[in-house]
Amino acid sequence: MSSLLIDNIGELVTNVAGTGEGGKLGIRRDAAILVEEDRVAWLGPARYAPAAARRIDADGAAVLPGFVDSHAHLVFAGDRAAEFAARMAGQPYTGGGIRTTVAATRAASDDTLRGTVRRLRAEALRQGTTTIEVKSGYGLNVADEARSLRIATEVTGETTFLGAHVVPTEYADRPDDYVGLVCGPMLHAAAPYAKWIDVFCERGAFDADHARAILTCGQAAGLGVRLHANQLGPGPGVQLAVELGAASADHCTHLDDADVDALAGSATVATLLPGAEFSTRSPYPDARRLLDARVTVALATDCNPGSSYTSSMPFCVALAVREMGMTPAEAVWAATAGGARALRRDDVGVLAPGARADLMILDAPSHLHLAYRPGVPLIRQVLHNGVPR
Repeated sequence: MSSLLIDNIGELVTNVAGTGEGGKLGIRRDAAILVEEDRVAWLGPARYAPAAARRIDADGAAVLPGFVDSHAHLVFAGDRAAEFAARMAGQPYTGGGIRTTVAATRAASDDTLRGTVRRLRAEALRQGTTTIEVKSGYGLNVADEARSLRIATEVTGETTFLGAHVVPTEYADRPDDYVGLVCGPMLHAAAPYAKWIDVFCERGAFDADHARAILTCGQAAGLGVRLHANQLGPGPGVQLAVELGAASADHCTHLDDADVDALAGSATVATLLPGAEFSTRSPYPDARRLLDARVTVALATDCNPGSSYTSSMPFCVALAVREMGMTPAEAVWAATAGGARALRRDDVGVLAPGARADLMILDAPSHLHLAYRPGVPLIRQVLHNGVPR
């Protein structure tokens, strides 16, 4: 059995509460970690480290679980840089540019889409993201939604059917017919390649009745539920997510007290996407309010060509600390263990015996530097499935 010892670790973040300092981060000092094949086999004080076939000297650096990015849209063609420039000049974001990407994606070849997906997946991995969720949603017809998900399965097992992103142009006057298509032939074609189903429940997209119909059809087909909720304004999305037992309600920018209470009393994770607020000049979610109410919070990139064209989880950690009221420890936990909760995974986002050997070595002595030094490439090395990348 292949074994690898990482020792001389200055700060080991395990995300196992009660095993060290740092609250939920479970920080250990002067630690070592043993990897066998694709799993963590042992961790503890460096002086007790077992022998291994190979060794990495962390040289006093911090070691953390790999980031878990639980919300990304990587299957698309083209870009919307001009739209971004217009927003920076004062034009408001409405979500209407999605249809521009739909047209480009439908016209693109499989190889073009595959190239974009692989490029962005590799980009994210270099920045410490070892687990990533990938949505469809830029095909919006039976063939293109199915092929988007088929291509997504080449880079991740966390794939989400988002045929209900917006109503495409050809169905603009027939939204009920489009919902019927999503619930019928499109779901049938997409489900073999999907683990999750999602709906953009927002003004200008899908209302609560349509979203409920689509999500319950997805549940009946064996898919887990996720939901874009309360991004552009107050709405029914968060309440619907809790009602349906969704793993995650994503965005959560505009919440009232009832929404916060509903999340606090549920197993639904509030996944916050600060890259979207940065790119659209919109108000940031109030993470402090959610955390104080004991809501489980995750951070994700929302990587997409229109409203958040970033694959950088460190950037999102820094934004969460600067703009959303999170401490560095809370933001790091949300970007690792929180993302795992949003995907209902217990084998990633933590470092403990039996967990996947997905981790990163920082070019820094502490997790604090992820927020303290924004924009600096601090990921020295990544292990994914036990393999140094």
